[in-house]
Amino acid sequence: MKTLIINIKQLVQVEKNPHSWVAGKDMSHLDIIPNAWLLIEDDKIADFGEMKDLDTEKIYASGDVIKEIDATDRLVMPSYCDSHTHLVYAGSREIEYIDKIRGLSYEEIAKRGGGILNSAQRIRKASENELYDAAYQRIQEIVGYGTGAVEIKSGYGLDTESELKMLRVIRRLKENTPLLIKSTFLGAHAVPIEYKGRQTEYVNLIINEMIPMVASEDLADYIDVFCDKGFFTVEDTDRMLNAGMKYGMRAKIHANELDYSGGIQVGVKYNALSVDHLEYVGDEEIACLLGSETMPTILPGAAFFLNMPYSPVRKMIEAGLPVALASDYNPGSSPSGNMKFIMSLGCINYKMLPEEVINATTINSAYAMGVQEDVGSIAIGKLANFYITTPISGIEYLPYAYTADLVEMVFLKGKQY
Repeated sequence: MKTLIINIKQLVQVEKNPHSWVAGKDMSHLDIIPNAWLLIEDDKIADFGEMKDLDTEKIYASGDVIKEIDATDRLVMPSYCDSHTHLVYAGSREIEYIDKIRGLSYEEIAKRGGGILNSAQRIRKASENELYDAAYQRIQEIVGYGTGAVEIKSGYGLDTESELKMLRVIRRLKENTPLLIKSTFLGAHAVPIEYKGRQTEYVNLIINEMIPMVASEDLADYIDVFCDKGFFTVEDTDRMLNAGMKYGMRAKIHANELDYSGGIQVGVKYNALSVDHLEYVGDEEIACLLGSETMPTILPGAAFFLNMPYSPVRKMIEAGLPVALASDYNPGSSPSGNMKFIMSLGCINYKMLPEEVINATTINSAYAMGVQEDVGSIAIGKLANFYITTPISGIEYLPYAYTADLVEMVFLKGKQY
């Protein structure tokens, strides 16, 4: 089965020689073919080019069944890659939202048993099927926004049984949805109430029981730790990442959301795929990241929702770093998986150009979840994960129209979804 899309106003993020990521000044460059065509064969991108070079006789000569779509006045965009989410959870936390309005901080809510600990209580009570059904609905939601690849973390269980339950839900989502999904074990999301004052014992539980059991069922691609003020120390993080590495789990780190935590440095030490949040980044952290294989990942939705300081993205890009953007979709600090809105926040709050936010939500965020060889750009041989916009003027309109639904058709693995 082939699909031929013709008369594309802008075919965006095309690559003849695919890159792992783009960094520094290159983030402001985006390859776009105007008046283009795109050919899909089965689940892969087969070819593309300018309309003037389209040889329809050659394409139709094969005798294959071909579906033709006219994309006049429309853009074709590679699907977003959302490299940091917590979309498996039980119930919303709008009461804490009111607490935030009344002036309570993230840390104050957490100390009262809210935040992650609130979600942990609900996860423990919920069945696997209940969690799966709720997460499946969220998957449908983000697909409609144009997302084609997503990383999903555990971390709301905070005991062995519940963490395994969450990871099994993620495995079911991998098996039953067309998205490209990566799973991350985040047992070190917070210290559970029953281990209050005994943090080292909980770290020992993660190392000696949780990690081996997660590995025995092959439930996680990556391991994550919340290395930050009031959560896990650099020493805790070092021990857990070392243990995860022995079982083949590469690191992804929650770091420097609340203070200069040392999380970036320990992440780079363990060759973390990404370090995420990064509200507190100085010269030392930038120097540590330069030359590493670790992707700095900003979560604009969380900073927006919590009214936190903004990460110094411009300083990072000007220093030559790559930057990825992700949604942090979760019930407490970023209850949205709309990556187009994340692009808008990148432009408005972080002064990123439209080209930069597109790179940050496609090729760079694909790298941040380890799928850059399969998705993140329009390139021959990559999965045909893309969406067709409604009629719009160009790429600048995507972040500009920050509440408008501009997705007309979604294709995942070559099939219209």
